Amino acid sequence: MPFYNDLRPASDFEERDFEQVFPEMTEREKLRCIAGLIRLRGLLAEEVRPRRTEQNLLIASWNIANLGDAGRLPEALYYIAEILAAFDLIAVQELTANLSDLDKIMRILGPNWRYIYNDPARGPGSNDESSAYLYNTDRVRPTGLTGELSVWSDEMSDAIAHGGDAELQTLTRFAAQRPPYITGFTTRWKRFSLVNLHLQPGKDSDEAEIRRKEIALLLQALDDNADQRWAENTILMGDMNFYAARDGENIEMLHQAGYWESDGLLNKQTNLATGRRAEAYDRMFFSVGEYFRIAKQVQADGSTVEQGGVVPIYDAVMGPDHWQHYHQEVIDKRDTAALQQKMRDDLDAAEEYFMRHYRWRQLSDHLPIWVELETDDTRAFLERNAEELTS
Repeated sequence: MPFYNDLRPASDFEERDFEQVFPEMTEREKLRCIAGLIRLRGLLAEEVRPRRTEQNLLIASWNIANLGDAGRLPEALYYIAEILAAFDLIAVQELTANLSDLDKIMRILGPNWRYIYNDPARGPGSNDESSAYLYNTDRVRPTGLTGELSVWSDEMSDAIAHGGDAELQTLTRFAAQRPPYITGFTTRWKRFSLVNLHLQPGKDSDEAEIRRKEIALLLQALDDNADQRWAENTILMGDMNFYAARDGENIEMLHQAGYWESDGLLNKQTNLATGRRAEAYDRMFFSVGEYFRIAKQVQADGSTVEQGGVVPIYDAVMGPDHWQHYHQEVIDKRDTAALQQKMRDDLDAAEEYFMRHYRWRQLSDHLPIWVELETDDTRAFLERNAEELTS
């Protein structure tokens, strides 16, 4: 459970000097944050499976847009921490070079949480971006494997030496500036590797082709290093920027290589756009052994579905029913007097700005995805051994 010291009334601090992360929070901000946390905790209890001691592990992926950029409210960092705390292990994308917000989130999460991150990307179009893994040390621990996968080819070397075309230059960015980040973890007697990805964005056919080449490089690197990954279980996860109309062939490449998707996540929208712009950008693909399973739930018709999903965080916080509580913050965020005045006078414009821009920069324009892994396969293991011993 996160630490909520900042949300205490002033009288509590007269009795004891509680450590605070945001001593500048006003009473109004505290009350708004408390109300949001209560709603958010209720949502998470409904949407995410509970932890079961030594039986399950909850893993997630979330593109927290530009985490570290200035301007996030203390309240938003509390909401992010609350969401992260619902899981045991989270792959995060779009971490900036500024770790101050991440460090504040870790202070809220408490001393049993740690993070691992890679070096920020550099160069044109990279946004100084890095990725990270956050994990609960009571539930999971690193195996020691961590690093950026070497994704390279002779074709790319030639592109650098001789100028190359635009696509090859983009692939060198994938290899050198935003490489896949692989890390190993263990829980009980399960060992697995996670590969944190943020593939080429864009809905055009040429951008989908770049993603195809990125996937080909990734699969080749995984194949080349299969003996060094310390585990037969590998999960590819992150913001893959897949478009339903463009990336069917790219997804099939992963399937053909032995990576499958959880049916609990299949084709579920993870961005905040509506209508035809709704997409399943954020994905998980699994290539795992016999004793590595996603938990299943029996449906009313007797069928089973794997446990996982997308968390609709804006149903609880910073949704359409809450925007007027942030009217002053929306006004303050506009950088000219004319725009600030418009936000005061035109409530429809203020609401649109809040819904389409402000809240995305406070939380994210992506939604978290998750699955529940079974970690206790003792019965299946013993039954298989008994069958083989008696055969």
